[in-house]
Amino acid sequence: MWLDYIRRSLIASGELKRMVDVDGLRGVTSNPSIFEKAIAGSTDYASALSEIEKSGDREPMALYESIAIKDIQDAADVLRPVYDSTRRRDGFVSLEVSPYLANDTRATVNEARRLWKTVNRPNVLIKVPGTKAGVPAIEQLIGEGVNVNVTLLFAQAAYEAVADAYLKGLAAHAKQGGDVSRISSVASFFVSRIDTLADSLISKRIESERDPARRAQLESLLGKVAIANAKMAYQHYKALIASEEWQPLAAKGAQTQRLLWASTSTKNPKYSDVLYVEELIGPDTVNTMPPATMDAFRDHGSPRASLEADLEEAHETMRSLEKCGISMKEITDQLVEEGVALFAEAFDKLLAVVEKGRKAELKSLIDRQSASLPADLDAKVKAAVDDWQKNRKVQRLWSGDVSLWTGTDESHWLGWLSVTDDQLAHCAHLKEVAADARNGGFSDALLLGMGGSSLCPEVMALTFGKTPGSPQLRILDSTDPEQIRRTEGKIDLAKTLFIVSSKSGSTLEPNIFKQYFMDRARSVLGDEAPKHFIAITDPGSRMDQIAKGDGFRRTFYGVPTIGGRYSALSDFGMVPAAIAGIDVAKFLDNVELMVHSCRPSVPVSENPGAMLGAIMGTLANGGRDKVTIVASPPIFDVGAWLEQLLAESTGKNGKGLIPVDREPLGAPEVYGKDRLFAYLRLDDGADPKQDAAVAALEQAGHPVVRIAIADKYDIGQEFYRWEIATAVAGSIIGINAFNQPDVEAAKIAARDLTTEYEKKGSLPHETPILEDGDLKLYADPRNGSEIANAAGADKTAEAYLRAHLARLCPGDYFAILAYIEMNRAHEEALQDLRRAVRDARKVATCLGFGPRFQHSTGQAYKGGPNSGVFLQITCDDTDDLPVPGQTYTFGVVKAAQARGDLAVLAQRGRRAMRAHLSGPVSANLATLCNTVTAAFSKAPDQQRR
Repeated sequence: MWLDYIRRSLIASGELKRMVDVDGLRGVTSNPSIFEKAIAGSTDYASALSEIEKSGDREPMALYESIAIKDIQDAADVLRPVYDSTRRRDGFVSLEVSPYLANDTRATVNEARRLWKTVNRPNVLIKVPGTKAGVPAIEQLIGEGVNVNVTLLFAQAAYEAVADAYLKGLAAHAKQGGDVSRISSVASFFVSRIDTLADSLISKRIESERDPARRAQLESLLGKVAIANAKMAYQHYKALIASEEWQPLAAKGAQTQRLLWASTSTKNPKYSDVLYVEELIGPDTVNTMPPATMDAFRDHGSPRASLEADLEEAHETMRSLEKCGISMKEITDQLVEEGVALFAEAFDKLLAVVEKGRKAELKSLIDRQSASLPADLDAKVKAAVDDWQKNRKVQRLWSGDVSLWTGTDESHWLGWLSVTDDQLAHCAHLKEVAADARNGGFSDALLLGMGGSSLCPEVMALTFGKTPGSPQLRILDSTDPEQIRRTEGKIDLAKTLFIVSSKSGSTLEPNIFKQYFMDRARSVLGDEAPKHFIAITDPGSRMDQIAKGDGFRRTFYGVPTIGGRYSALSDFGMVPAAIAGIDVAKFLDNVELMVHSCRPSVPVSENPGAMLGAIMGTLANGGRDKVTIVASPPIFDVGAWLEQLLAESTGKNGKGLIPVDREPLGAPEVYGKDRLFAYLRLDDGADPKQDAAVAALEQAGHPVVRIAIADKYDIGQEFYRWEIATAVAGSIIGINAFNQPDVEAAKIAARDLTTEYEKKGSLPHETPILEDGDLKLYADPRNGSEIANAAGADKTAEAYLRAHLARLCPGDYFAILAYIEMNRAHEEALQDLRRAVRDARKVATCLGFGPRFQHSTGQAYKGGPNSGVFLQITCDDTDDLPVPGQTYTFGVVKAAQARGDLAVLAQRGRRAMRAHLSGPVSANLATLCNTVTAAFSKAPDQQRR
């Protein structure tokens, strides 16, 4: 029934949950499943909705209300025992008056009356905003005996007006002979939003302030205003309940209007994730913390009576704010205005969802994902889906149950699950940086980063192209000197905004990129060069310190609970996208539909992410671990992002998925029984040749997952779908999907080599296992011996390459690790080589350019299944580039990275060899590829291990 879908989407979207808000009640916080049961569909709604469904032409508002009212009544009934046992103090559900009426007193009163009468439950609070028009409505409703949750409170003056309205309303009700003990109300202060805006204004003042004392005073206010404001409000509450006006009402059993702290998740990752819980603990208060904050407080919170501590400091904070020329009134006025607008916008979206459902136009995202699986595989996947449904594993994933994976630290890395909600609720910084980039005279934005810091921005740049009026977003993620030089040649140093992106802040490449381009920018801009740099990093990282020390234009922070490869929808992906002129609010809003479709309330069989993960994990356990990505040409680069997500998340402990991206499509017979194909098809950018090739694969019995993407702005949905899928697949495979235990080994090996170069002025001498013209072959003793023995008396590069590739067996994959410039000519040559190996050996093939692949697929190559045969390619860098402040050069760094990579592959028992090109790269690369092709024409029968 489409109405069931609407109802599920409303619940999953958080819109219904927001409208049916449980306000920090004792019985619920100790047992959250009560509320989950009330709204997650455990009740039979058929009878309640049958009449609506039959009518078919009801307006969206009527349809929404019919569904929501029933859910609210059920939730209130579930919580009724809490309400009764606490003598009407707790156990409430809140229902919000339409935000369209926020500035209309009469309409608010009429709508609140109607909702109160319709729901007809004593433990319901009607939400009314604390606007100027809302205050008289609150007084009137309290006077009529209607319970009220006063929402959108920020200012002291607004709270005082609301508290006075509550007193007057109670007095009026008592005068009419009513029972004031049955009236309940809370005054909801939105806390963290105050700091978000106040900190933004304070930070702008700090940037322009030159006086050290005033700068220090401003810095001391960061993260302090919201709590100080809340403490002042609580003092007013205490004064009110001690007042002469309150005593007669209290004698008649009136309940105090408790302060409710809302918006208490920490938005600034530099602050404690329990800041707005630990500092707001006091009698007669409610804190509606989200689940993640509640879990954090359970884990490391410190309960203490904090609300009345350091009151003088709170007063001084508010005084200092005004002394610094920042108006608290302007802050709170802006927040109220924005809050009403956000509520109205959310309501618009909610009704739009219902409208689409009403016209039967809204199709579940699962309908745009399909799988063609052989019968035996289909049965195994269905068994996995049944297991996940029966054992509530999606719910356990969302709640951070580490037993789904390896029982270690997985719960610490799940911040990506809710990142879109936070981004949409606090996206002012994204709009600001977009405007700054447009208005700052920048022609280009060059992102300097690796792996999770660069791949999503690259997808955005290549998928959306240049936006008129905004800088051209470019990416540098290579230490190859020629690639760095070509990148610099594409930009105007005086008009480029440099984005230094590094989560840890200690990654070698972004740091030396920054050193190089800061030096180059200073040569043109002088002391103004740092104002052309921004940083994206985790709070307190080395890069954070460098940015502050150098005076960067701005620093944006990642979320410490989100690992790099899961960070696409955080600032690591969205700040560069905003700078490029992409409408990130629209982009994130589209993602939300996928987020809701993957929530625990959605059955596993209808959950796009969970279903995809069940397929990948199940097939991987059965030997089909090569996830072959086929993407429509306009969105081809999504595969590069998926490579890192899949390989780094699952490739460990000898298990995992091997992503195969941009391998040329072939006939069905060239593929082995180790493949799963994933076809990401863009509706308005599909390639007929891809369509035909994928159809042929399906007809031949190969397993294929099809994902239809409506628009480029839906790419973000793929980020989220595949993140959920990867977490699910990791659970089924039996690994920790959030660590990368083998990545560091190659970094350490490269660091040791560069350190030796700094000391001695050269890298350690190497002896090739074979030298044939301009081609030198290198391998560790084990691999070198195996290859030489297989080649026998034929001491040619062709014979050694033939012997190396003869080690490929069914189920293996061939990976080219090219430490050369990543350009079109080189890629075309290596793509031809992939095709030749694939067709001759019937094995999957991968291509990665170094060192970028080390931050992507490198984890799976070293820690995943030992089924890879690796050909590393290096070259001479005849025209090297210096790294300012270091003895080593970029060419030396690249050489050290290649050597370290090969050494670790050998340590892990991998079949690996390096081919070094002396002299002209392009010509010698062509020679190498021709040599490999020639080797196949003379290759002996495929050897078996």
